[in-house]
Amino acid sequence: MYDALTLGAAMRRREFITLVGGAAAAWPLGARAQQRGNLRHIGILLNAKQEKAVISPVLQGLEQLGYTDGKNITIEYRDADGQYGRLQEAADDLVRLKPDVIFSFGGEQAPFAKSATATIPIVVVVSNDPVESGLVKSLGRPGGNITGLTYVHDMLAGKSVELLREVMPQVSRVAILWNPNHADPEFRETQKAAGTLGVQLQSLEVREPKDFDGAFQAALRERAEALIVIGSRLIFLNRKQIEDFAEKNRLVLVGVPSWLIDAGALLTYGPNVSDLLRRASTYIDKILKGARPSDLPMQQPTTFELVIDQKTAKKLGIVVPPTLIARADKTIE
Repeated sequence: MYDALTLGAAMRRREFITLVGGAAAAWPLGARAQQRGNLRHIGILLNAKQEKAVISPVLQGLEQLGYTDGKNITIEYRDADGQYGRLQEAADDLVRLKPDVIFSFGGEQAPFAKSATATIPIVVVVSNDPVESGLVKSLGRPGGNITGLTYVHDMLAGKSVELLREVMPQVSRVAILWNPNHADPEFRETQKAAGTLGVQLQSLEVREPKDFDGAFQAALRERAEALIVIGSRLIFLNRKQIEDFAEKNRLVLVGVPSWLIDAGALLTYGPNVSDLLRRASTYIDKILKGARPSDLPMQQPTTFELVIDQKTAKKLGIVVPPTLIARADKTIE
């Protein structure tokens, strides 16, 4: 039988072994927690989860710059589940996580990110005019905590009318579908181009979903031969209505947004969105390395794509000039 002294020594040895073993087991957990704490945090604001696929060029760009989610960065997503009214809640929730930088895709989302924080750097990619919408002070000197890229570029001004005229030289009555609440110079520049080319342009304004039926009826009354579409969130969400209307009435559909091709457009001419998103990753990188958004000018598109759908052309009985096809970046047969 052990005496009290021997028993006490044995107990002390067990306690020591337990303490050392516990520390050894706890150390990896502590190290992992510390490692997570050293990661840079990126917050991404989306309107809906499905947009993750759209912004994949941003993530690819970050990987090419040496950033890997879970290794040296962590990425947190917040979205409004496709409900515009929940965007502020999603933006506020993202800000509470205190990320090092926030990325926001879409002109409609960006103002919610801006109202959620005046200190966390924000990188945006927007289809509207960031100056006209009040997002930044100027393209060259954004000011504040926001910078990024915009689709808006002078090269797009009136291009839809010019291309339409090449495909349909005799066209004279063209309707243009647009949302006045979407700050964008495209409508007024298209007006100028139409006037120069002698094309009668009919304005179809839509500010909410219920406006589309009235706009379509107005186009029919004026016997529009073609429909130019200016992209916005509202118009994108109602693209099926646009597709059905154009197909039913055999209207030639053209515009800037690349998604318009999937809605039955004959052609689109606009910025390479994937390129814009990849370039956004370089701004995220600069900010993570200490740059201030106010010192990073808002960038504009540098590459543009002309896409022609020959299947739609055949369906409408239109022969696209070979010279135009030769200039196309992509043709759908």
